[in-house]
Amino acid sequence: MASRPKKKDCLLLGRFQPFHKGHLEVVKEILRDCDDLIIGIGSAQYSHTLDNPFTAGERHLMISRALRDEGYSNYFLVPIVDINRYAIWTSHVVSMVPPFQKVYTNNPLTRRLFEEDGYEVASSPMFNRSLYSGTEIRRRIASGEDWKHLVPRAVAEVIEEIDGVSRLRDLSPQPRREVDESGAGIGEDS
Repeated sequence: MASRPKKKDCLLLGRFQPFHKGHLEVVKEILRDCDDLIIGIGSAQYSHTLDNPFTAGERHLMISRALRDEGYSNYFLVPIVDINRYAIWTSHVVSMVPPFQKVYTNNPLTRRLFEEDGYEVASSPMFNRSLYSGTEIRRRIASGEDWKHLVPRAVAEVIEEIDGVSRLRDLSPQPRREVDESGAGIGEDS
C-alpha cells in the first residue's frame, strides 16, 4: 500500500494594510506548494494610524472574504501582536498558530530568526510590487485617487463598509496653506 505524502502546512506573515491583489497572488502561489496556509496578521495591536489604518479584525474580514470569493478554505487567519523581542519572537509566533513546516517571507530578519530555529524558509513571490503595495494603496485612498482595481472586490467592499476611505483621509497630513508674517494666509482677502 502506497504511503500518503506528508502534509505540509506553511506560514505567511504580513501586515496586510490592506490585503491587495499582490497578496492574493502570493497566497495562490504558496497554496500550490502547501496543503494549508496559516496567515499571520502581524502588528495586530496597531490601528487607526497612517501606516496601520485597519484593525486586526478588519484585516481578518478583508482576507477571509477575499479568499472565500476565490474558493479557498484551506487557510487559518491568526492575529499576531508584535512583542519587539527578537530572541523570543519565533517562539511567540509558534505559540499563536497551528503547526507548520515552512515559512514564506521576504523580510531578512524574519528569515534569519526562523532559519535559526530550524524552519524551512522560502521567499514570497512578488507581483508588480510598485503597484501592489500597501503604502501606495493607502496613499491613493487618502488622496482620492483610483485604488479599487488594486484590491480584491471583497476588500474594497470591507473598506467601504467600515468607512476606511474617510479614516485614511482623516489620518493623512492635510495640505497646509502658507502663512505670512501677520498670520494671514497668503492669497486670502484681509
